Amino acid sequence: MSNRNLAARIAPNAAYHIERVNWVRHWNEHLFSFALTRPPSLRFRSGEFVMLGLPTMISSQMESNKDSGRPLLRAYSIASPAYADEVEFLSIKVPQGPLTSRLQQIRPGDEVYLARKTTGTLVTDALTPGKRLFLLATGTGLAPFLSIIRDPDVYDRFAQVVVVHSVRRVSDLAYRDELTGLLAGDPLVQDQALVQLSYIPTVTREPFPTQKRITALMQEPEMFRTTAGEKRLNPSHDRVMLCGSMHMIRDCQTILERLGFQEGSNAKPGDYVIEKAFAG
Repeated sequence: MSNRNLAARIAPNAAYHIERVNWVRHWNEHLFSFALTRPPSLRFRSGEFVMLGLPTMISSQMESNKDSGRPLLRAYSIASPAYADEVEFLSIKVPQGPLTSRLQQIRPGDEVYLARKTTGTLVTDALTPGKRLFLLATGTGLAPFLSIIRDPDVYDRFAQVVVVHSVRRVSDLAYRDELTGLLAGDPLVQDQALVQLSYIPTVTREPFPTQKRITALMQEPEMFRTTAGEKRLNPSHDRVMLCGSMHMIRDCQTILERLGFQEGSNAKPGDYVIEKAFAG
């Protein structure tokens, strides 16, 4: 059965769209980005996530199984801003992963399942007003922050926006050129980003100008070298978003709460937020 016929067979499910791959970019052997066509009905806030995936493999032995052909879906943070014409993602490559082992092989024109509903807590609506916004990410946790920093609204809400991206190897610094260039060439935010955006990459297992973990940076003046004001985090005017490994998130939460920061949510905005859906 071809992918096209399989898509036609499953398409009536109201829970998701079937969209085409626009482009794929492989950063290294275990990290890649890709973008899908965006259905006109899809609405989301910058920083939210959505379920996406591929159809399960069908063999002659499976044809009688009622679950045959149902898509295998996983949650992915959206890397494109809310206004974008396409939906962009950043993903790891897991050789034996049920989804990523196949997803990493997609090419332009292939079909991918995209859920109709988005959600998430890594949105500016979940934060109370502040002056400085710190976006702290490890690995592919950068994805929702790529969405946020390319949205003009964030520069209206905060005077300064700081992206801290921690990875193991230099080649894991996805989007490094775009971030180092402070989004130069982006028609909507380049002027604001040039003045208000800062980017601090750090690499923990290879030589690099900054080799400290995020938890260390949070407590040192180095993280504040590009910002005005205090050289420390202050809940009275600083706001923080965390996305990445659970170890990093838990350690950062401990530091933030010790400083008096209160966790926020969509229902009750606060001083910092994490993505609850990925918190295990």
